[in-house]
Amino acid sequence: MNITQTALSLNVADVDASAGFAESFFGYEAAMAADGFVSLRHPDSNTNLIFLATGLSTFKPSEIAGSAGQGLLLVFVVDDLDGEFARIEAAGARVVTPPETEPWGERFCQFADPNGLIWQLVQWVDQPA
Repeated sequence: MNITQTALSLNVADVDASAGFAESFFGYEAAMAADGFVSLRHPDSNTNLIFLATGLSTFKPSEIAGSAGQGLLLVFVVDDLDGEFARIEAAGARVVTPPETEPWGERFCQFADPNGLIWQLVQWVDQPA
């Protein structure tokens, strides 16, 4: 299998709100859009984010067409978590979890977009032996 690109598709109540959040705070750019749909790309990643309006009639399989969110984390590994946290917080994103470090070396913080999706930044740090 030769995978040439990856996309993550999420159903949300307000497509424009999540797309705007991704563009404003995370540097995503709209690649294509239609009524109830937007596909975003990031200049530093080969993964697209797709937001679909909850209840879109073209969603398949229809039996799982509910909203994304509960138990879902959108996780992005970055080089400077504290710098990115300060930038995103200062720009007005809602902070869910300020930076903290797990015992295994995962330093992370979390933000919520207007649809309640959790956007998490991670930086791996060395832990004392």
